[in-house]
Amino acid sequence: MYNKIRNKTNSEKFWSGKVTEKSDALDLEEGVFTWKNPLRIAKSLKRSALTSNRRKGTPFQSAMSMLNFYINRAGKNLKFEQRRILEQAKIELRKIFDK
Repeated sequence: MYNKIRNKTNSEKFWSGKVTEKSDALDLEEGVFTWKNPLRIAKSLKRSALTSNRRKGTPFQSAMSMLNFYINRAGKNLKFEQRRILEQAKIELRKIFDK
């Protein structure tokens, strides 16, 4: 008999895919990490962190962790311009959380 070979999705292949798709950390707005406005990204992350009942740390820790997770997992695939925007979003996140 032939075993059916099926293509695995990213969430089945990589732990980072599982975290991104099924994380209990935050419910993020769709496409938040692709936006071009760092302040908008930071405000969205703050809103998500404040409204989440599933986070383990403070809202600031959760928001910053999710941002760092995305930057780190994207690695070399993240375009320079978008990385610059996301790094600026970290600065904006610190400002809006008064850190």
